[in-house]
Amino acid sequence: MTGSLASVYERFGETHREFSCCDTTFRIQATGIRAETSATAARETAESLETQLNAFDEASAVSRLNREGEVANEHIERIVRRGLEYNDRTDGVFDIQQGRIEHTLKTFLRGDSETLPTEFDSGTVRISGSHVTTDVELDLNGLAKGYIVDRTAETLTGLGRCGFVSGGGDMSPPTGSVAIESPYGDDTPLKVLDTDWYVATSGGYRRSRNGTDHVYDPTTESLGSRHESVTVVARRDCMEADALATTLAALPLAEARELASEWEGLEALIIHDGVFHTTDGFETHVLDR
Repeated sequence: MTGSLASVYERFGETHREFSCCDTTFRIQATGIRAETSATAARETAESLETQLNAFDEASAVSRLNREGEVANEHIERIVRRGLEYNDRTDGVFDIQQGRIEHTLKTFLRGDSETLPTEFDSGTVRISGSHVTTDVELDLNGLAKGYIVDRTAETLTGLGRCGFVSGGGDMSPPTGSVAIESPYGDDTPLKVLDTDWYVATSGGYRRSRNGTDHVYDPTTESLGSRHESVTVVARRDCMEADALATTLAALPLAEARELASEWEGLEALIIHDGVFHTTDGFETHVLDR
């Protein structure tokens, strides 16, 4: 009887997994047929992609690209292609050509260096099939975690099965309500979302040291998020939510609100000096609005 129940549970059940990935905690939920098997495959997908995309791992494909100026990798090609799209659509605020800045900044934030970046870069990036060439170091961090969430969520999805992936503040469409974490260190959520769009949150409160955080704006050559917190819901995918949360965090309030309002398939909540600023449609994604 016990073996029979176990077999039924394997065919149809619910499972949760939690593991470290991309310097944060990933949480996976799978419900339905072969939930356990799909959750295992999803974790393997996330960890495999992290190995390829971790710029601080010298053996990764991203490190090889930045070291040698070229790499053939379908995942990097997809991320770079999207990064170039967002560079155009944000007038250079989202710029993947700042790999040297990103590496120096992250090294400082981790406490491994006392040096902050001062000079921003520009260069040429080309794509041919899955082959990427560049004459400048690339920063794919503003897209990589969202990409990993997207690909991991795809692994969970199947006939008779659904799933949910949360990678820190980046999420696939939630299967239930989710809370937006407060940047002020208290347990009261900013909002509770009920949405079938992808979610990403950015802000200086997550990773900072001596008043400096991971956000930068290459168009003004400035460091630091301009807001306490930015949460984005995006219809397209988590990679878009991830990129736009980072972009809005880098922009002054008026420019951030304008960009968010004009971007089709996107709604945003910006917390600036303790004041909530939302796009017109954001409340449609909030529970008990």
